[in-house]
Amino acid sequence: MRDRGSFRLPRRFAATDALKVGAAEPQDVNDNDRAIVGLVMLAHGLVHTYELSIPILVGIWLVQFPVTEAAIGVAVTVGTAFFGFGALPGGLLADAYGSKRLIVLCMLGMGASFVVLGLSGGLASITVALSLWGIAASVYHPAGLSLISKGVDQRGTAFAYHGMAGNVGIGLGPMVTAVLLIAFDWRLVVTVLAIPAGVGALVAATIDVDETAAVGDDAAATDGSGGRSAGASGSVSSLSEFLANSRRLFVGGFVVVFAIMILSGLYYRGITTFLQQLLADLPMLSEVTVGEITLEPSRFVYAGLLTVGIAGQYAGGKLTDRIRTEWGLAGGFGALAVVALLFLPAASAGLVPLLVASALLGFFLFTVQPMYQASVAEYSPPEARGLSYGYSYLAVFGVGAVGAVVAGTVLTYTSEWGLFLTFAAVAGLASLLGLGLSLRGR
Repeated sequence: MRDRGSFRLPRRFAATDALKVGAAEPQDVNDNDRAIVGLVMLAHGLVHTYELSIPILVGIWLVQFPVTEAAIGVAVTVGTAFFGFGALPGGLLADAYGSKRLIVLCMLGMGASFVVLGLSGGLASITVALSLWGIAASVYHPAGLSLISKGVDQRGTAFAYHGMAGNVGIGLGPMVTAVLLIAFDWRLVVTVLAIPAGVGALVAATIDVDETAAVGDDAAATDGSGGRSAGASGSVSSLSEFLANSRRLFVGGFVVVFAIMILSGLYYRGITTFLQQLLADLPMLSEVTVGEITLEPSRFVYAGLLTVGIAGQYAGGKLTDRIRTEWGLAGGFGALAVVALLFLPAASAGLVPLLVASALLGFFLFTVQPMYQASVAEYSPPEARGLSYGYSYLAVFGVGAVGAVVAGTVLTYTSEWGLFLTFAAVAGLASLLGLGLSLRGR
């Protein structure tokens, strides 16, 4: 195994003497931990850079094309639903063929899809381009999270760093998009945004990892030379095996975790799709012209809100190593329900209350993510870990994509209050399920 110490994550992250697999010495495992986390941080950041650039573009599409919020919501839902529905086959592929190669293909596909988006001439072609992006991006979460859960010892901390990188992309995507849109047409902007994915794929291809370093020998396959293969011993090779492994998952607590992730996806997609437009309608965040440049403060508040999620991801990941994740889910989603109820009153009270409410929304929106990611690992067997994350992200991004339709429809036929009350109820239900899961016991 060649030296992989170029990823300089904090030393406290690396596994110490609690080694689960017979590596020659702790330093080898530490290098592998850093390599895995470096790989998934790179890919996760890029996935969400592209995902969260889309809501910034929604405002432009509403102006450029004669469509309603409901129509845009349907287009975003159809396009990004593949992000979720592709996660299930992505999980199967991760179990069968390993995570790294899927992550490389994911980045290549995302870059190509944004090139196609740059060539779009209407809502139909935009929907096709977003669908291609969703298909490419869909394999990342089951592949990346399975890699963490099977390759890294301190997975709670790994989930934290992984989530923080995702939030860098979540904040960077809309921020870079907003800045580029000041000077360039949106089609050129999305074409330029395709470049980092290609570079990321080249970098990822050079990273060497042991994908099963943190699971026992009975859960890891070996290759002919005695080393560990990328695929897991639980990989699915037939429909009967798929159905059998699925039945094993959908027993007991995993069913509740699956339901929580559906509700999380509905809240996440429903709130983020139109939030920037809602902020733009506030007088305090109206357009500002400086010379020949027109600035939209709402775009930067929106990007800042998502960037605060970095702290939320870190806090959520650390908490998974210190408290029961079920209690964390109950508290986190309860906080999201409260924030949804208080957001519009805060916006009416002035700029400072609005910024505080936005920061709290961004913080708790992402605090819950490492918690439910860790919950999936706790309620699924290692040999079906890719499949379990495939189902989970089908829930979050596939079924959860309906949140954009719900949000667009509510805004078209009711009001902003209807939107936030709807998703406060969604978060409240998720909180109750987390509480029920904690009382039931594992």
